[in-house]
Order: sequence, then structure tokens, then C-alpha cells
Amino acid sequence: MEPIQIVLCGCSGHMGHVVADCVRTRNDAQICAGIDLTDTVGGAFPVFQKPEDVTCHADVLIDFSHPSVLTSLLAYAVKHRVPAVLCSTGYSEAQLAQIRQASQEIPIFKSGNMSLGVNLLIELAKRAASVLGEPFDIEIIEKHHNRKLDAPSGTALMIADGVSEVLPDPMTYTYDRHSRRMPRSKSEIGIHSVRGGTIVGEHEILFAGPQETISITHTAQSREIFALGAVNAAAFMAGKQEPGLYDMTDLLKSTQ
Repeated sequence: MEPIQIVLCGCSGHMGHVVADCVRTRNDAQICAGIDLTDTVGGAFPVFQKPEDVTCHADVLIDFSHPSVLTSLLAYAVKHRVPAVLCSTGYSEAQLAQIRQASQEIPIFKSGNMSLGVNLLIELAKRAASVLGEPFDIEIIEKHHNRKLDAPSGTALMIADGVSEVLPDPMTYTYDRHSRRMPRSKSEIGIHSVRGGTIVGEHEILFAGPQETISITHTAQSREIFALGAVNAAAFMAGKQEPGLYDMTDLLKSTQ
């Protein structure tokens, strides 16, 4: 079987290099082109500054760049009918609407975190929330390196959204209590961001109840786990014809 051909957007960034290294260890995939404003890949594959300049035939696109690239990236993917794996975070509501619109024309895989462990954490958190119920307050703490631009992390929002799905009443997300002088509401999920050093990524969900607390934590020790998840998602999406919005749940189901 011929290896799948990947266009890697954000190829010169930290995650771009990790993804490229991951692909080089595999026989079922190769990078046919990269997209980035700078070329730091050392001739491993051609690098283009804009998606519309890409000349190779691609089976799938992986994006680890920046939300500002989304419009041109989706235009390229829709025009060439290329499934897209979107791994960036920090999208606005308008951009999320763009993604949903494009997914009516092409297959799009989107996840705020490509780690198997994080997605398992979300399932465990949903189970805990449904069992513990109203007496337990829910707080989410996420920690990342000092270069991360968006806060809270996409993963923290994924956790909050997952937990909210299983709770009987609507929940609001609280990001800052500095200016508030009032008791905590039972209908809120607190989300807190820490930025410092070289922390790859740590997420904790805390259930604080009467006389006891329960916490579930995931710590990423290497960016390789995100790269592996992205490449596995690309292999899952390559050749897929049915438009739609896919995520890690679909990938995990395909391996069972």
C-alpha cells in the first residue's frame, strides 16, 4: 500500500517538527509538503507560505499552526476535497462556525487535544460528574509553558463541555473571580490557567464536595503523544469521502 500523502501546516513550529519526526518513523505516511511563513525543515519536503501555493497531491492535511490561517486552509481543503485534521486551539465562535460549515462539504477531524489519555480523562470526568451530582463543585486547572498564546486551553474547554453534557442543569464557565465578591454558584464550572516554564501540558478536574474531594489529572510528558494522535487521525481520515465533523471518539471507536 502506498503511504498516505500529508500536507503539514505549521511545519516549522514546535509541533510541526515533532509531527514530521513522527511521520519519518512510519511506513504508512509521508509529508509531501509543508505550509509555513519560514522554512526550517532542512529540505525534508517543500515548504509553501500559503495553502493555495501547494502543488502536491495530498490525501489529508494536518494543521498545527494558528487560527489566523483557518480561512485559507479551509478554502484549500474544500477546493481540493482534502480531509483536514485540525489540531490548533483558540478558535473564535465565528471560526468554529466556519469549521462546521466546511464539514458539510469535506470530512474534518477536530480536537483540542490529540492525546489518548486526555480523551480518556474526559470520559472518566463525565462518569464522575454524573455519579457525584449537585453536591460537588467542579473546578478545572490547566498548566502550560510560557509560550502558549491562548487561555484557557482548548483541552480545558473540552473537559468542561464534556462534563456539562451529563449534568442536568445548564452550567456557566467562570474564568476570573478577582473582581467578584460573592459565594460560588452551584451552576458554574471554574476554569483556571497557569503559564510558566516548559510545562508540556497538565490538566486536572477537581470535584469538591462535603468533607471530600476527588481529582483526576493528566500530565503530558512529551509533545510526541500529540503528534502520534495527529498522525493516527490523519491515517483514519485519509480516503474518507463522507463529509462531517469527526473527533477522537470516532478514532477510538475505529480501533475497537
